[in-house]
Amino acid sequence: MELSIHALPIPDSTKNMVPEVTRRSANYHPSIWGDHFLTTKSKNMELSIHALPIPDSTKNMVPEVTRRSANYHPSIWGDHFLTYASHAMEVDVKMGQQLQQQKEEVRKMLVAANNQPSQKLNFIDAIQHLGVSYHFESEIETALQHIYETDYDHHDDKANDDLYTVALSFRLLRQQGYPISCDVFNKFKDDNGKIRESLIGDVRGMLSLYEAAHLRVRGEDILDEALSFTITHLESAVPNLSNLVQEQVIHALNQPIHKGLKRLEATRYLFFYEQDNSHNKVLLNFAKLDFNLLQKKHQWELSEITRWWKELDFAKKMPFARNRIVECYFWILGVYFEPEYLLARRMLTKVIALASIIDDIYDVYGTLEELALFTNAIERWEISAIDQLPEYMKPCYQALLDVYNMIDEEMARKGTSYRVHYAKSAMKNLVRAYFEEAKWFHQGYVPSIEEYMPVALETGGYTMLATTSLVGMGEVVSKEAFDWVSSDPLIVQASSVVCRLMNDIVSHKFEQKRGHVASAVACYMKQHDASEEEVLIELHKQVTNAWKDINAECLHPIEVPMPLLLRVVNLARVTDVLYKDEDSYTHSRTRLKGFVTSVLIDPVPISNEKTKQITI
Repeated sequence: MELSIHALPIPDSTKNMVPEVTRRSANYHPSIWGDHFLTTKSKNMELSIHALPIPDSTKNMVPEVTRRSANYHPSIWGDHFLTYASHAMEVDVKMGQQLQQQKEEVRKMLVAANNQPSQKLNFIDAIQHLGVSYHFESEIETALQHIYETDYDHHDDKANDDLYTVALSFRLLRQQGYPISCDVFNKFKDDNGKIRESLIGDVRGMLSLYEAAHLRVRGEDILDEALSFTITHLESAVPNLSNLVQEQVIHALNQPIHKGLKRLEATRYLFFYEQDNSHNKVLLNFAKLDFNLLQKKHQWELSEITRWWKELDFAKKMPFARNRIVECYFWILGVYFEPEYLLARRMLTKVIALASIIDDIYDVYGTLEELALFTNAIERWEISAIDQLPEYMKPCYQALLDVYNMIDEEMARKGTSYRVHYAKSAMKNLVRAYFEEAKWFHQGYVPSIEEYMPVALETGGYTMLATTSLVGMGEVVSKEAFDWVSSDPLIVQASSVVCRLMNDIVSHKFEQKRGHVASAVACYMKQHDASEEEVLIELHKQVTNAWKDINAECLHPIEVPMPLLLRVVNLARVTDVLYKDEDSYTHSRTRLKGFVTSVLIDPVPISNEKTKQITI
């Protein structure tokens, strides 16, 4: 997408600037933490800045500019994660040995019982849901390939009438990329072609069908019906279920497996799995130990990233912007949590954190003239361009160049310097789109939805993140893969649609109150003279179709290796988790605070309490 940055002239450094500018306010809620994490005089820091001092090099440009804060609440974490730096990597050697021993036991159990597909499917499902499948990728692939070729290659499902098993098999095979047909569910239709009402009492089977239906692609009417059918009847069944089963069903209805984040879902499933007295004790203990040891590694990573962020001191230099480095790390942990992606995580976390600052510069703080300067500097991508920028923009521009120089150095050591070009190009495209939206806002222009979406899909950031996510992944990524992701493939488009529309749906009212470029909701309402309720229904349909496209792009044959596709799928999953009911990234003291605590602070408790029977 080519977005012109020449619609406005770039002002000279000493003239033609606006003498007074009124800034917008976002009115974000204040911190819930008070001085709990603060040990310095930053306590109760006032975010608003009035009459920001203009540096000598530019003071003739703007005699006086009245700045108003967006009132974003400051970080709720303070220096909390810095405390992990000294001890997070002190992993008990015995625990590591115990982990390897248990891993080998789980592997042997997974490889065994080839003649018992139902038992193997349940075991694979537990391994995946507990968040430890990354240890057994080849074994799981071999097992599922055998099941697919044996049971489904010749359309022979061995007359299995158990809804739970059929749906579980369908889900596991689909998410592995096997194009299993939705016709396997035809046996559960009545004479009128509808799902049999007699299935309503099978809560376990209904829940399995509900989870499977989220793997649907376009045109699969039976899965569309199955999803609606199961949601309706599971919701009706909730009041009559036992407490543990009730909690499990409620959680599933709120967060289906397919759209969840592995680490976050593992914290929930570990609880449910332990309550079932049929659970595999070796697998449960392995999953708990693995979660806690990997959590320590993540804490250490975050402590290093937090230290980098603290040294940049953006909280003071750019108090108008969201200070969300912990939340950014959580976001990227959703993209890849596995130990081998440490470098990729570090790179992408720093990039998304800077993109968030840049987003706030364009959305809230910068004048149009200043934004033209910043856009031009990004186009030039050289340190000398910093001289043309207002003082408050310089730290961000310097940090951006420094991060990409770091990436360049890392890639040069690995002989893959070509990757940095793709990453820079993606960032330039993002900034061009930010500037285009800024022009719309300052001109009071509400575009048509057809004009809005190409720009807004870019400003959602997912095209940039999808491209940059591949940079640090290692040898699995080829130059052809970067050409592929740069061609805006359907899966990247669909993930971007999920990001943009879910964001717009939950945040448009708040953003319009403080002054913001028109959202998809506003554009659609004006263009089609539709009510907000009608527009929201339509946008939710588009999100649903985007997920169907994502699912279709992950079915064999695929254009690039599955590990690359999963990064894009995971980006969509993060959006589903963070923007389901609210903008949890911006308002991070609510749901997201609990997510971060579960994944990055609280270890999984390890106890020997007797398990309880759970029956579905």
